Amino acid sequence: MQRRSFLQGTLAGSAVAVAIGAGLLHPRQVLAAWPKSAFEAKSVQDAMASMYGTAESTPSGDITIKAPDIAENGAVVPVSITTTLPDVTDIGIIAEKNGTPLSANFKMAANAKGYVSTRIKMGKTSSIIAIVVAGGKTYSARKEVKVTIGGCGG
Repeated sequence: MQRRSFLQGTLAGSAVAVAIGAGLLHPRQVLAAWPKSAFEAKSVQDAMASMYGTAESTPSGDITIKAPDIAENGAVVPVSITTTLPDVTDIGIIAEKNGTPLSANFKMAANAKGYVSTRIKMGKTSSIIAIVVAGGKTYSARKEVKVTIGGCGG
């Protein structure tokens, strides 16, 4: 039975890969919905309003941002967001002074812990804003990161 499951999975995966390679499927069609307007927004308020339905958030001490105080290379800034808030549904990362501030957004599963870790690009020194949607409310936290070499063409 394991061999049959393996062969069926391999065949299905190969068919999807061939369809993508032939241009019949595009990654956006295969993956989850992509909030294009939020990622193309030019201000923090526009990005938040487009992504979360509101530009307002409540500052929270239950959100921790782990990022370097000084990033030597803005092209790869490691950022981790941790929260102890219950019922987390979304975690977003905004680089305030980037040309397009919304850097990442993560949809969380029902029983997932409130933790994400990634690397973002930062064009210049600015605040990183963590946005957490929990229990239907929007919370935020900030951390200033100094960038010595910009990663967004700077």
